[in-house]
Amino acid sequence: LVPFPRLHFLIPSLAPIVPANDDAIKHNRDAQSLSESCCCADNFFVKMNDFDAEEDKYMAISMNYHGDIPAKEANAAVQWLKANKKVSFVEWCPTGFKVGLNERPLAVLPGDDIAPSKRRAVMISNNTCISRFFNERICKKYDLMYSQRAFVHCYVAEGMEEGEFWEAREDLGFLEKDYLDVLSEQATDEDDDDDDETTEQMEKFFGALSDEEDKKQQDIKREIDE
Repeated sequence: LVPFPRLHFLIPSLAPIVPANDDAIKHNRDAQSLSESCCCADNFFVKMNDFDAEEDKYMAISMNYHGDIPAKEANAAVQWLKANKKVSFVEWCPTGFKVGLNERPLAVLPGDDIAPSKRRAVMISNNTCISRFFNERICKKYDLMYSQRAFVHCYVAEGMEEGEFWEAREDLGFLEKDYLDVLSEQATDEDDDDDDETTEQMEKFFGALSDEEDKKQQDIKREIDE
């Protein structure tokens, strides 16, 4: 599931997801419908509203079936997903499925919110769409707070250096780019140029924040002297 060390952020999904107060017997579907539900963004455990089955590429998928699902039916379901473009793989990994079979249904815990089912599918996948999670839900919020130096004093008081904030933000930007790079075949020197451009943009961003902070400190010092 992890073709490269840094790209190890996986997306789990489950089907069927039925409320405990619902009749679970009627949801004991075949392997094909269970597999299709697992590949639907509504069943992801990571919220991805703009998921596109054709544009967002998988690097690997582990599909695990629980219950009385024969191997022939499971393999047919996987081939159906590929044939109907329910999943799209990167060009360098066209056969990235791993199928697991367990004839025992998933255990039922007391007070569980999900109804028991004789058949269930659990999917763990490595998809490039996770890069948007970093950008939209982490980077933007991080930049917004760090531009005001919010909570920075808490970490500095615990021994962190302020330069570590810039290093962490830069590394997150490179991680997002690593996921996008698997979609394209670029020469090494082109990748290096992109890395230099990203580094330069980050330096400008944090440099501007640093200059603004220095100006504020000078103004405060001037007011104190007066």
